[in-house]
Amino acid sequence: MEQTAAADIATIGRISAVPAILQVIRELTGMRFAAVARVTENSWTTCAVLDQLEFGLQVGGELDVVTTLCHEIRQSHVSVVIDKASEDLLYRDHHTPRLYKFESYISVPVFRTDGRFFGTICALDPIPAQLKSSNIQSTMESFARMLALQIEAEENLQQAEIALQDERESSELREQFIAVLGHDLRNPLFAISAGTEMLLRKQPEAAIATRLRQILTSAQRATRLVDDVLDFARGRLGGGIPLQRQHCADLRPLLEHIISEIHNVHPGRRILTTIDDLPALDCDRERIGQLLSNLLSNAVAHGDPNGAIEVCARIDAGQFQLTVKNTGTVDDKALPHLFHPYSRPVGSTPQAGLGLGLYIVSQIAKSHGGRMDVTSNAEHGTTFTFSLPITTIPL
Repeated sequence: MEQTAAADIATIGRISAVPAILQVIRELTGMRFAAVARVTENSWTTCAVLDQLEFGLQVGGELDVVTTLCHEIRQSHVSVVIDKASEDLLYRDHHTPRLYKFESYISVPVFRTDGRFFGTICALDPIPAQLKSSNIQSTMESFARMLALQIEAEENLQQAEIALQDERESSELREQFIAVLGHDLRNPLFAISAGTEMLLRKQPEAAIATRLRQILTSAQRATRLVDDVLDFARGRLGGGIPLQRQHCADLRPLLEHIISEIHNVHPGRRILTTIDDLPALDCDRERIGQLLSNLLSNAVAHGDPNGAIEVCARIDAGQFQLTVKNTGTVDDKALPHLFHPYSRPVGSTPQAGLGLGLYIVSQIAKSHGGRMDVTSNAEHGTTFTFSLPITTIPL
């Protein structure tokens, strides 16, 4: 079934690696106009654009498809590369270079992972460029394959989120489908990350390295979303989040590392830390780190940006307690639902992720035999507390 132009534009718009891809093309070729275009038999529509020529196209802009070379690419499935159109034997008399007044041009087809034609990644400039003698065609074709994987991943994630928002009390069969989907998404995301890391190891010039790191960050973020979906599915299937419990002599280095990671990403936020001497605990060290990371990320996203975030780890009344406090408040009606899947503050602006962070926190606590609590009021702010009785931990 054909996607609508609006749906495809929205999908491309949610893929944060696309602007980086267009910028890399700009740096590699010197051409000042680059775009991702959705191309059908009857339409040519801009899904993403980098325009330093004032060409006049914005996202959602359309061209008469028969006036473009992308129309021919849709029929031939073959990339087009032109160094200087006015001297090119095939294109010097072609209507498209004359109409759009370009000399250098490159366009590669983008196919969905099921083989259907999506559109093109293209670039042009009035100034000639040496394209055929470079590796730019193979690079852009690699970008096209990467984009196809990201389109599939984004569409699958969106479909899963919409379906689960409509039916939060879904059947076991639905939860099993999500788990399988999450596993399937790992493969293209791994391919994107591995390919980008390989390119970075070749020590490209600084501008390209910066764009590659942006692509890698996007792939890693998508991987974290998949991990959240898998943890959600495990919790809903009744088995709970799996643990690898081990003897942890001191959680302090782990907790300090997580706090440092969050602060490095959000250097403008104040995070105050109090970590007492902790006894040896039998726990899943990585899951405790995930729990703290999710709580801190939640505090950064929904707490008062001008207030401090306080983290405290201590032993109190025979229990290990980890608390994260921010100066924001939560509406009384929303408070009982914070640990439910897809919980978001009412009326909040759109946030990254699927809204599973606090649900996963509660499942990690439950799997450890502990509990999560939350309090919120105007005087003291909002405090999340993970409690684990020491008496239940074999030392």
